[in-house]
Amino acid sequence: NRSPFGNWHVDHRLAEMAEKGMHELIVVAIDHAEKDRVREFSPPDVTRFGTSLGKQYAQFITKELKPYVDANFRTLPGRQHTGIGGSSMGGLISIYSGFMFPEVYGKLLIFSPALWVAPKIYFQAMKFYNPFATKIYIYAGGDESETMLPNVQRLINVLKHRGLDGSKIEFKLSVDPNGQHNEAKWGEEFPKAVEWLFFEDKIKANTSEKSAEHT
Repeated sequence: NRSPFGNWHVDHRLAEMAEKGMHELIVVAIDHAEKDRVREFSPPDVTRFGTSLGKQYAQFITKELKPYVDANFRTLPGRQHTGIGGSSMGGLISIYSGFMFPEVYGKLLIFSPALWVAPKIYFQAMKFYNPFATKIYIYAGGDESETMLPNVQRLINVLKHRGLDGSKIEFKLSVDPNGQHNEAKWGEEFPKAVEWLFFEDKIKANTSEKSAEHT
C-alpha cells in the first residue's frame, strides 16, 4: 500500500467476488500523475488548477489503453461489457469520459464525484445524448460535504431527463448517511457497484433457473 490515503483493496474484493462466482472481470488500475493529478482529472473547461489534461487522459484510456488490453487479453470489447470509474476527481473524469465516448463505455462507476470542481458539467449533461443503454452506479456519503448529495442528485435528475425516463440510462444511487470521503469507504462500495453493473443479469438468470428447478 504505497498510497498515502490508502486504497480500495480491489484485489481482495475481486477474490471474494470470485468465490461467489463473479470472476469474469478484468480491472485495469491506472496510477495518477502525482503533481498533475488534478489537472489530469479535470474536464477541459476547468482551469482553476491550470490547463486541463482531462481530454488527453480520456483519449489515452479510450484510444490507446483499451485497445491494448483488448489485443493482449481475453476480453469482450463491446460497450455493454466495458466500464470506467473512479472516486472524487477520478469520478469526475469518469463522468466526462462517459459523456465523451458513450459508444465505448456502457457502465460508469462513480464514487463521491468532485462535481463542485466542474459546475458546467450539468450543462454538458443537458447536451449529452446517448442512444445506447447505459448503467450508472453512483455512491455518495452524507458526511463528505454539504454539497455532495445535492450535487449528485442534481446530476442524476439532469441525466434522467436526457435518458427519456430511464429507457436508456439506468441508475443506482447508493447513499451512506455517515459515509466520509475516503478510500476505505469506496473499497467497501466497490463490490456492490461491480455486482450491479456487471453481474446483475447473470445473478437474476441463475435465480430464475433455481426457482424453475423447484417448481
